[in-house]
Amino acid sequence: MVILQLALPTTSSANLRPKLPSLGGKQVTVPPSLCVSNSQQSEHPTSSSRPANRQSVAAIVFGDGSESQLYPLTKRRSEGAVHIAGSYRLIDAVVSNCINSNITKIYALTQFNSTSLNSHLCRAYSGVGLEVVAAYQSPEARGWFQGTADAVRRCLWLVEEHPVAEFLVLPGYHLYRMDYQKLIQAHQQSKADITIVALSAEISRETGFGFLEVNSENQVVEFSKRSEKEPATIISVKSPRKSNDNGYKKLASMGIYVVKKEIMIKLLSEHFPRQMDLEVEAFAFDGYWEDMRNIEAFYQANMEITKKTDVGYNFYDRDSPLYTLPRNLPPTLITDAVITDSVIGDGCILDRCEIRGTIVGLRTKIGDRAVIEDSVIMGSDIYQACFHLHLPLTSVCFQQPEDELSSGMKGTGNDIPIGIGEDTHIRKAIVDKNARIGKQVLIVNRDNVQEGNREAHGYTISEGIVVVLKGAVIPDGSIL
Repeated sequence: MVILQLALPTTSSANLRPKLPSLGGKQVTVPPSLCVSNSQQSEHPTSSSRPANRQSVAAIVFGDGSESQLYPLTKRRSEGAVHIAGSYRLIDAVVSNCINSNITKIYALTQFNSTSLNSHLCRAYSGVGLEVVAAYQSPEARGWFQGTADAVRRCLWLVEEHPVAEFLVLPGYHLYRMDYQKLIQAHQQSKADITIVALSAEISRETGFGFLEVNSENQVVEFSKRSEKEPATIISVKSPRKSNDNGYKKLASMGIYVVKKEIMIKLLSEHFPRQMDLEVEAFAFDGYWEDMRNIEAFYQANMEITKKTDVGYNFYDRDSPLYTLPRNLPPTLITDAVITDSVIGDGCILDRCEIRGTIVGLRTKIGDRAVIEDSVIMGSDIYQACFHLHLPLTSVCFQQPEDELSSGMKGTGNDIPIGIGEDTHIRKAIVDKNARIGKQVLIVNRDNVQEGNREAHGYTISEGIVVVLKGAVIPDGSIL
């Protein structure tokens, strides 16, 4: 028997194109076949080398969990909506996997802090069969979703309408690239009731989705899950297929499942009986996978993008592109800035600053003589003032924000513009959206604090990484 933990999607009307930066000064062009058009057109991203299995499987994507490990980045948004690599959201990786695998029916189930995620999914993925199902109450069930399994149970009336044989259940906040068609084919060939994706290498750390005890025939004989808050859960799986193999190995589940439609309905209707005669198979995955288990993991996943190695997620894969919402922003304006080993998003205004090993998100404004090292700057939802046009501070050129602006700014600080001020030095930090960082500010964790909660002052420290909150105000001359 298996415990499901996952997230989900929406619909919209914007054009969708893969966001591929230039490589080595050479512009990357995307073939028309890899572009997603709006809902009034019929083109979808497909690959002729992959079998079309469109009617067989529908994906159920969970965009969040009730216990986020990425706080305070998830203070005002769900995990799937967290920004990564300057231009993307975490959920983009999972939805792009579905699109590139020819899965054309996707249900995105959302509940916690879902406003930003729902908006992104609706606007980004119009025309690709993605439907957002937000948490709701009904005459039969007046409470909110009580976990991922309950979310699917409450939406059975909706998913039952779609004529598919299997459901692909996916967490929407992990970073990895997978061809789901290979997974689905392995599931169908084995005639399994449930197939669980697991990391091929044996690891000792808890992924949050439990461990599988697997024999040499890839049969799952036991599932176990441990939690700091709950006692250990151990579920035996009685397979109708006999095996005399004693060579078991322990693999970590990735929380990805392929489940036969009738089995899922039976399991959810009977509220997960602890023992059933099921054929449960494991599917080993040996690629890059990051479950964003904490702030440090999120930070390292971003830093790997700036390094010239094959370690980490490849954002430049031509054959399996990563899709997101096109913003139609102007090119980044750079004025005598020194930039090394960094990723710069669209629409930034970079004055005479120095940037090293850093992710710089959309619409970021960095002042003269600022130094940014080994950091993640998430950018801004708006252009607050037209500095680059040498207009007075009262002149504004607002754009429609992608998220609602944070109302949690501390202190007055309205005289400090959104962005990073002159002579400021930032090292090993994550600066969330719309932060206002003044002049001559030091964000370097000078005292080498490992853990600290200073939300009232606009920041926290997690595993030595300073995290500046969304919309926070850091006054001139501050030292963090």
